Amino acid sequence: MNIDSIRNGIALDHIRAGRAMQIYAALGLDSLDCTIAIIKNVRSGKMGRKDMIKIDERIGLDLDALGFIDPNITINIIQGGEVIEKRQLKLPGELVNVIRCKNPRCITSIEQEAEQIFRLTGEGPPVYRCAYCETAYDPGGR
Repeated sequence: MNIDSIRNGIALDHIRAGRAMQIYAALGLDSLDCTIAIIKNVRSGKMGRKDMIKIDERIGLDLDALGFIDPNITINIIQGGEVIEKRQLKLPGELVNVIRCKNPRCITSIEQEAEQIFRLTGEGPPVYRCAYCETAYDPGGR
């Protein structure tokens, strides 16, 4: 298989295998008018298998959403066919409007305009809690 290289754009590398489509949806990549390559289950010496996403345009990325979905992603910024910058992600300390509180009594269920704010309260495994009602986010849905 041959995937063209990117002249100017972004390559998301080291995505945990099977997460590329979730990232595609979370970043709203379907609304872009540029070439996007999703490469799934690539062999990796470091990870065994991984996914990759190549975007043939420089766009703004929601780093909090990416870090929440998979904090091990490497973001490669490409210009003139060369990687000019690499960024490593980490779990964000706070998420705003990335996930939703499932507590029906939470203020965010009543006030639809209220921001969905979650804070990281534990890292092994990570636990995000609603800033308003302290309900833990159930990662079963992510």
